[in-house]
Amino acid sequence: MIRDFFRVMVVDLSSGATRIAEHTGRAEFLGGSGLAALLFETYGHMDRSWDDPDQPLIFAIGPLTGYYPLMSKTCCAFRSPYHDEYTESYAGGKSALSLRFADLDALVVTGRAPRLTALCVGSGGTDLRDVEFLRGFDALQTGRVLRKMFPGAGRRSILRIGPAGENLSAYACINVDTFRHFGRMGGGTVMGAKNLKGICILGDQGFPLPEGKAYPKLYRRIFEQLTTTEMMAKYHGVGTAININPLNGLKSLPWRNLQATAAPAAEAISGERFADDVLLRNAACAGCPVGCIHIGFVRERFQANNQYLYRQVGYDYEPIYSCGGMLEVTDPSQVLRILDVIEKEGLDCMSAGVALAWATEALEKGVVSKGETLLDFAWGDAETYMRGVELISRPPNEFYRQLAQGTLKCAARFGGEDFACVLGQEMAGYATGEVFFVSEGLGFRHSHLDAGGYAWDQKHDEKDVDKALEFLIEDSRKRIVVNCMVGCLFSRGVYTEDLLAEALDAVGHTGFGSSLSAIGERVQRLRWRLRVRMGYDPRQVKIPKRYTELTTWKGPIDTDYLEALRTEYAARILSMAAPAPGSE
Repeated sequence: MIRDFFRVMVVDLSSGATRIAEHTGRAEFLGGSGLAALLFETYGHMDRSWDDPDQPLIFAIGPLTGYYPLMSKTCCAFRSPYHDEYTESYAGGKSALSLRFADLDALVVTGRAPRLTALCVGSGGTDLRDVEFLRGFDALQTGRVLRKMFPGAGRRSILRIGPAGENLSAYACINVDTFRHFGRMGGGTVMGAKNLKGICILGDQGFPLPEGKAYPKLYRRIFEQLTTTEMMAKYHGVGTAININPLNGLKSLPWRNLQATAAPAAEAISGERFADDVLLRNAACAGCPVGCIHIGFVRERFQANNQYLYRQVGYDYEPIYSCGGMLEVTDPSQVLRILDVIEKEGLDCMSAGVALAWATEALEKGVVSKGETLLDFAWGDAETYMRGVELISRPPNEFYRQLAQGTLKCAARFGGEDFACVLGQEMAGYATGEVFFVSEGLGFRHSHLDAGGYAWDQKHDEKDVDKALEFLIEDSRKRIVVNCMVGCLFSRGVYTEDLLAEALDAVGHTGFGSSLSAIGERVQRLRWRLRVRMGYDPRQVKIPKRYTELTTWKGPIDTDYLEALRTEYAARILSMAAPAPGSE
């Protein structure tokens, strides 16, 4: 049955109480990103810090989840421990379909459990279990235990954290079904602050598909576009790791803590080399026929008994960039070994890799000493970097306590801010130029997926501030519409707004044909308004000096253009965050 309201489960970990709430707003906010922002405005607290027990952790899906291919993401929203402001993160796996089969549009978790706890939710209610015995368990071990504790079929999704979340690293992630993550901005930290080790979502109901000919006909058309054309071939084939060589050729590949934007050695960790040397298999999120998840294997020999252990480790472009190029580790197997430790500890791989790259340069320059790092970090030394990951997750001293809160925070305490590769958070892997640096540095989620600034840089060598910023704002709005569905952004070339309106109509959500653009703008403004109300001032954002020292395919970075973009984008963000006339 198609509902014009949102069905939301609200769980209070402090009391153990659970209730179902019905929220209006489908026509104004659709779902996903829009629903998450609406729910945070309802349940969140603007005047309390991120770790206040009453702050909500929100998981929201969209109106097309379960109906069409690649509508397979979940939006996770929270007040971030990284900057103490509203943010979002996205993950696939089975989480979205499990929520749909549990007959929920969203899950809202508030409160703090008295002891380490696991939560299981389904259409029939909730189950809270004391799992204090799991304290200190890594994310992969925890997943194995939770699967035994909460048995279920293929519609079950297991979310969990590792030691980094328990120890409140600001960039701890939430592992979703082993190979997917709510990776950025500290969702795992929020779970840790709530004493929540894991969440099991049981999709224990069915739901009817639309009757008539329109829906199956449209489904087939969309499926064919996604599977028989070249639009998605990149993602299934070599995967996003294929970006290594092109970005290296464009002098846009961050290398050795962004001391360079290209390197001859980059070919050794190209997507093609990973596919040839370590690729084991492809996997897919539930409801996706593409299979973009690339899983490599790590083989280790144990000297004591001469036995070998094989482990499976997921990879794509961002993990290779951050734990390969940024650290100058040029052996695919060694990159996977670093990623394996990051997975177990439950850290965001981009933030962890960039943090270690900064620490290496800081040690190399004498900004810090081995007395702080405890390790002799050196470019390419994978073994030492693996130990460094564990120290970030389980900080033994002030240096690692600060580094676990963010590279720039550590640099502010110890020095080395000029070469901290932070654009709102530890940067994504696109040293493409001024537009991207401003896009990520000031962007809502400080993510390369907020808008295609990296794409603009690669196609435009003119320096037109107005055109660049119009692109960023409009591209962000279009992506927000997809994030309200909640669809995989890889499919945005297929799911145009006209097609999304047709898809909504075919499943019974009628009347959206001309309103999707307005909804995208409404959600865009609400999200910015939430951040600004919590203290965000884009005018105060600084682009570290390292970004002004680079050379890309267009030549040296133009600092005047960079500053003009930064200043004007900050003004436009504040304009978007301002209340609409007559709304307050």
